[in-house]
Amino acid sequence: MTRNVLALNAGSSTLKFAAYRFDDAGETELLAGTLRVHGDDAALLDQVLERVTQQLPGKLDSVGHRIVHGGDSFTAPTRVDAGVLQRLSDLVELAPLHLPPALALLRLALQRLPGRPHVACFDTAFHRTLPDVARRFALPNQMFESGIRRYGFHGLSCEFVLSALGSPTPERLIILHLGSGASVTAVQQGRSLDTTMGLTPTGGIPMGTRSGDLDPGILLRLLHEQRYSAKALEHLLNHEAGLKGVGGSADMVELLARARAGNQQALTAIELFAYAIKKQIGAYVAALGGVDCLVFTGGIGEHAPLVRELALTGLGSLGIDLDFALNEVNAPIISTSQSPAQVRVLEANEDLVIARATDTIARNVRA
Repeated sequence: MTRNVLALNAGSSTLKFAAYRFDDAGETELLAGTLRVHGDDAALLDQVLERVTQQLPGKLDSVGHRIVHGGDSFTAPTRVDAGVLQRLSDLVELAPLHLPPALALLRLALQRLPGRPHVACFDTAFHRTLPDVARRFALPNQMFESGIRRYGFHGLSCEFVLSALGSPTPERLIILHLGSGASVTAVQQGRSLDTTMGLTPTGGIPMGTRSGDLDPGILLRLLHEQRYSAKALEHLLNHEAGLKGVGGSADMVELLARARAGNQQALTAIELFAYAIKKQIGAYVAALGGVDCLVFTGGIGEHAPLVRELALTGLGSLGIDLDFALNEVNAPIISTSQSPAQVRVLEANEDLVIARATDTIARNVRA
């Protein structure tokens, strides 16, 4: 039996989509694309559905949606109904950049594509295995019990990396998802052990426009001495910080070009980003008790040799030896043949993870 699945991946600035055919022979990507978000969700979805209608052979059987934050309520892909939609709406404050556009698109898709299973796939679900020592912040216990804890993100990307690496899974793995949002995850025997993003996708290493982790005293100073409002502080941390704040642009391609032309601010931003990654690799090698494999994925992870070089140079004592020539051409394996830890570059494919989970749940619904 042939089944066609549409995966929708709504971000803060783009909508990615892909359609797959599943049958007894396996899975096949039928079409894929990326659209820029301009504020009109209905028009955006209509563009996707027009392409799907024109190019998809046969009917659409089910729809999967990437949802960044599932909180404590959602730790696995879930079929969407009115109750699920309401519970998701209650989580918006945990991911204010990502959840509003994703939920708006989900509601529209339910209207435009009724009578089909819609499945929510959560970036936080992969990190449900985090031990308490990694999940907790050093805050009063009642705050932990109220849900202030590390959730972690980019879980769909981590799931794809594990599936692409195949069996046996490296026992001690570090996944570096580096894009406009960026995180590092320590994976032990296929389970998330620790990850850099925390309660929200703002935490961890610096990103395109997000600050990453900060001394809390900085925030207090901005609130009290510079009279920042909560709204202004949120805007600063999510839209004006990170690579943009330091280097003047959130676009790594632009920063690399400026740095080659001698722009010191751009070079500083790149170096700060790579230095944060290097420190995190060291921390996770310690947490894992060593490392067998590192995987760079995401737009920057896949296409920025200088970032990888700056992050990995000097880590020979940790068993990580970079082959500079292979790194320069974005080869699939960029470590030397003598390196105790293998270093890989892998194209991200969160959409396939969404489609696989959606097809599994939809088949169970029909069974």
